[in-house]
Amino acid sequence: MTPADLSCAVLSAVRSAVDGGELAVAVPERVVVERPGPGGAGEWASNVALRLAREAGRSPREVAEVLRGRLAAAPGIAGVEVTGPGFLNVTLAGDSVGALVARIAAEGEVYGSGDALRDAAPVAVPDGSELRARVVAEAAGRLVRAQGGSVRGGGAAPVPARPGLHSEAVLGADGVRWALLHPAPHDLPHGAEVLEQRARNPLFRVRYAHARGRGLVAGGAALGVVPGAGPVGGEAPRVLAGLLGEQPAVLVAAARKGAPDRVARQLVVLADAFFDFHDSCDVLPRGGEKPGAAHRARLALAEAAGTVLAGGLSLLGISAPDHL
Repeated sequence: MTPADLSCAVLSAVRSAVDGGELAVAVPERVVVERPGPGGAGEWASNVALRLAREAGRSPREVAEVLRGRLAAAPGIAGVEVTGPGFLNVTLAGDSVGALVARIAAEGEVYGSGDALRDAAPVAVPDGSELRARVVAEAAGRLVRAQGGSVRGGGAAPVPARPGLHSEAVLGADGVRWALLHPAPHDLPHGAEVLEQRARNPLFRVRYAHARGRGLVAGGAALGVVPGAGPVGGEAPRVLAGLLGEQPAVLVAAARKGAPDRVARQLVVLADAFFDFHDSCDVLPRGGEKPGAAHRARLALAEAAGTVLAGGLSLLGISAPDHL
């Protein structure tokens, strides 16, 4: 179950409570689920009860208790606990990380694409001849179409295509795109640091995380270790898996707003989480260590991270080479 699936399950619980006469509220259009904060429990949390309490004329904990039983009965959920003033804390059933990794492996770089905007009004994207507007319009249009939507505006000529994959010109073209797409619209574009092949350059970190993930898979194959199911354990893998699960919702939100900068910044967060995972876990066996289920599961998670990073860069019009 992805965060988007869980969000739908929470909404279904609210709708069921309203239909059953236990809550007198308007069912919200969508609900956000996040990682539990301090004092929380489980894998995901929602503050929907706090949002609905005033309209319902009841305390947030009372609303949360109404929703808890309905949500706990949903497929894919092992348990729901109410914490703090009324947060719903959810534990997923089964190997949620394994199921997520399997889904990413099956969908490949189009993971996160869908039809969320198929019936929505056309999304407005920037229009103009200035380079930044053209680059943003091109990327925003790609995001919207990946969700089955259509765009209005962005009528300027497209940005020229890049030349061959590993040339210096590609580094420059990719760097220019990143420099214009990564900052928020009200911030100035990045400077020459986007061309530096070092850790302080966020584009380099994103592309290097992708390349490192691909390299681990190749290294595993040489050792006879292939990605597979199994326990990964630890906080860093959990955080990385959580970010991978959030990617579809990030792409939909960025598409709705015509805001590719949201995707760029999320890719940096994902890359940094990948390096935390890489540095805290032995993805591949060391020395004469015998490969185990944990190695196969960690390798599958590393492969999934590389796939999601490549897919995100592709939506921004930026290449993801396997070697840097």
